[in-house]
Amino acid sequence: MLPWLTPTLQDLLIEAAWQTAIMVGGAAAVSLLVGLPIALLLHVTATDGLSPRPVLNRPLGLIVNAVRSTPFIILMVAIVPFTRLVAGTSIGTGAAIVPLALAATAFIARLFENALREVDRGVIEAARAMGATRTQIVLKVLVPEAMPGLIAAVTVTLVSLVGYSAMAGAVGGGGLGDLGIRFGYQRFMPEVMATVVVLLILLVQALQSLGDRLVRRATHR
Repeated sequence: MLPWLTPTLQDLLIEAAWQTAIMVGGAAAVSLLVGLPIALLLHVTATDGLSPRPVLNRPLGLIVNAVRSTPFIILMVAIVPFTRLVAGTSIGTGAAIVPLALAATAFIARLFENALREVDRGVIEAARAMGATRTQIVLKVLVPEAMPGLIAAVTVTLVSLVGYSAMAGAVGGGGLGDLGIRFGYQRFMPEVMATVVVLLILLVQALQSLGDRLVRRATHR
């Protein structure tokens, strides 16, 4: 056991790691459930999509781009009223999930859209020739064929969320970022900051390794 890692500080590290896991997991779940339908809608309604709808595609694309282009720290402050409406407060781990989920949804929607674009159009045309409906093409051809890219997109989003969660901790969201700022920076305890950095690196490495393994499995199926 490290000499400076007192039982109290150890408990704080465990609690902070748990808060980070809640923020990342909650935001990832929301972004996945909302981001995939948005990506499918963007892909299907594109000019060269299954059902071109520029009137729908362009405004939706602009909204996604607007959220993506807003720095996360600014986004957190800008949607404080919305966060209070949804979570009942703008401070704490639960409240931090709201801006995290919003930022991650726009981010993953574009990554999903790019993965869907990589699907060979010949496969889609073949499904059309066999009489498949648009819904069948999307659910039974487009999504399964894009699965390796979709998994890779989820992995990238999870890694980004770890960084976002640390930023959220700096403004009252809790988690490892909050612990690093309060103890490592404000109380001049560099060993705590170093521990937080190591934990974040290990978490990112674990997520990336798991994602890479799932991508390889989906590619070789």
